[in-house]
Amino acid sequence: MHGFRLADDVLAGGDLMAPAFRELNATMRVYRESTHTEAVGRALLSQIGELAQIAGWIASDAGQHAQAERAYRIGIEAAREAKDSPLVANVAGSLAYQFSNTGQERAGLDLSRAALDEAGADAPPKTRALFFDRVAWAYTRVGEAQPAMQALGQAHDALTEAENSEAPAWAYWVSRAELEVMDARVFTELHRPLRAVPLLTDVLGRYDATHAREVTLYRSWLAIALADANEPEQAAEEARRVVTVSVDMTSDRTASRARVVLRRLKDFEEVPEVRDLLHAHGHLLCA
Repeated sequence: MHGFRLADDVLAGGDLMAPAFRELNATMRVYRESTHTEAVGRALLSQIGELAQIAGWIASDAGQHAQAERAYRIGIEAAREAKDSPLVANVAGSLAYQFSNTGQERAGLDLSRAALDEAGADAPPKTRALFFDRVAWAYTRVGEAQPAMQALGQAHDALTEAENSEAPAWAYWVSRAELEVMDARVFTELHRPLRAVPLLTDVLGRYDATHAREVTLYRSWLAIALADANEPEQAAEEARRVVTVSVDMTSDRTASRARVVLRRLKDFEEVPEVRDLLHAHGHLLCA
């Protein structure tokens, strides 16, 4: 499981779908077809829940949203049977995140809040930071700025509590830098570029370059924030980096974000740098 999570840090969804679902299906067969004690059964259910979460995440990145949703729902059921509330919340929150990004914003908000409630106040602080972050994004996607900002603050508070506490292996990536990225994404979506640009610039300056998809996604928000700040030349420079990487990546997320950035820059077609960018890559808007 953790191998798939680490692979997802550096590979796109289209490259990982087949092995991830093969492993998920094999683990489900072991659970269904073997004889085991109650303790072993619960452990297998937890494994299924974790595998379903990363398989769903990978499928979502590949643009296979229906397959991702099926995996997430398998994971939610398995984690519930295993009586692992934080894992239920992680899988449900992942599905909520997909809803928020695929035109089901209200469902995403409802599910992200339900996931936070299911995790409970006793969930490891690092996981609560993640769940609050997803709630913040869900509120942002429905245009509710104040509760989004409040959830961001709660995420940071929870992460501060996490400094001296244990957390599940699946929360390994939750860090101050990742919360700052979400802060910046929220500020960008809420059209607050003066807050978004410095955060994204700082995070990108120290982010692991081997995580090419994440770097590309974060640059896409930086490009939007720069456009909102009336800096189209810099926005075009970041957008060119986004498009150049996304065309060679089997990630629906990066391809979608590249189109979002190109559409935003159409407002600055008279700027030479933007005009050149749209001339070279405007055809992607027809994809």
